Amino acid sequence: MLGTLRKFSSSILAKVFLFIVAIPFVFWGMGDLFSGGNKNTIVKIGKEKISINEFIGYIKYSPEIKDNDLNNQAIRKLFNTFLGEKLISMEIKKLGISLSDISLARVIKNEKIFKKDNKFSRIEYEKFLLKNNMNAVVFENKISQQIKKEILFNFIGGGVVPPVFLINNDYNKINQERYVRYINLNNVFSKKFNFTNEQIKDYYEQNENLFKKNYTTIRFIELNTENLSDGNDYSDYFFKKIDEIDDLIVEGKNINFISKKFNLNIIEEVTFDDSGKSKSNEKKINFSDDMVKNILKNKIKSTLLLEDKNKYYLVEVDEINNIRMNISDPVSKNKIISNLENKVKREFMTVLISKINKNNFKKKDFDSYSLNEEVSIKNTKIISQNDTKIFDQDLINQIYKFPENRVIIVADLGLTKNYLIHIDKIENKSIDKNANDFDNYFNLSKVKMTSTIYDTYDSHLNNKYKIKINEKVLNGVQNYLR
Repeated sequence: MLGTLRKFSSSILAKVFLFIVAIPFVFWGMGDLFSGGNKNTIVKIGKEKISINEFIGYIKYSPEIKDNDLNNQAIRKLFNTFLGEKLISMEIKKLGISLSDISLARVIKNEKIFKKDNKFSRIEYEKFLLKNNMNAVVFENKISQQIKKEILFNFIGGGVVPPVFLINNDYNKINQERYVRYINLNNVFSKKFNFTNEQIKDYYEQNENLFKKNYTTIRFIELNTENLSDGNDYSDYFFKKIDEIDDLIVEGKNINFISKKFNLNIIEEVTFDDSGKSKSNEKKINFSDDMVKNILKNKIKSTLLLEDKNKYYLVEVDEINNIRMNISDPVSKNKIISNLENKVKREFMTVLISKINKNNFKKKDFDSYSLNEEVSIKNTKIISQNDTKIFDQDLINQIYKFPENRVIIVADLGLTKNYLIHIDKIENKSIDKNANDFDNYFNLSKVKMTSTIYDTYDSHLNNKYKIKINEKVLNGVQNYLR
């Protein structure tokens, strides 16, 4: 928690601005929905009761989400952050951390955004507040609170100096050289890929849901200056007509009614899947991916006014059909073969991994496997954890997790790159204090140590304060805001 709260921009103004910018939400009219008795308390920290209104206010001004992102997970995440902020505020108060008005004024006056001709300008300050719909009291309180948090964090983790052995340890983890021998397992798998038509058919029948697609049919009209106004320019008259169409959609009018009213005679029709492709798997519509997503969000007979690539469209969702793809379709067949190949890969790798985990697959077994499967062993030297000449970064990270003289399997998530690897030798490295990048590794070790201190302090706070969350109220907030 503390590590997350600590990650702010270096500018005090930027930090505070995150918490001030107002975002329109549905919270303004919540009224007395949760008021009365314990129903108004969302969490109790020690003897202090935190009201639901305080949490709602926190969400309302949060820059982390938009109004259409208010799902249970987002609300729960915001609540955890809100709880962390409350604990930090209580610690600041208990430790007596304060900031004088003189110090606060000095911070504000040193912000570049409030300067004119390199001097603090009260006018620029007032303009900033007006532009962002803020008042000075709230803004300055936020700045003060943020600086106090910085003082607290420095109190907890400031002054950390990592010892040389930790710096060398972090340096070595990244820069140690590894000599490895490897077998490309794809060369083994390719010999096993010989699927009969019967196997392909059986897979298709047993997994029919994998081969169904939703196809949406829409009717649409591009709205432009030619069909909506007499001129070639986007005039006020054109946008007035756009507004009229928008109002008609709100009133529930469909594309036929609007087309007739504005003499928009040509209505195009197109059918596409969730990726915007036709049944022949071709990209038939000249819409962006975002516009396709916007269309697919809507139900049958929905009429929409959409803007895409600086163009306006009147769109109506005509029908949605769930269609089973034919087994002879190249897309279906490729998908079946790909899934069957991955099944073979998983089965073979499961057998190997089981042997490796039971310590029944060592260097001699590695060599025997190469001979039995008639695949070559290659040798390479990996000069650091950033060396991606042969293996991708994800595979390199997997290799660097294991010690010397171990046989391992590394693979990517899609099972497109799969290797059996023997870590033959590791050469450890250390860094001299006078090296050019010593400070980088010093800071890396310092960050890790500070993070550990924050985690420890986090545990201390959890033990220090008795926290009781009113789950019923929190669930009520989630249900109300969804």
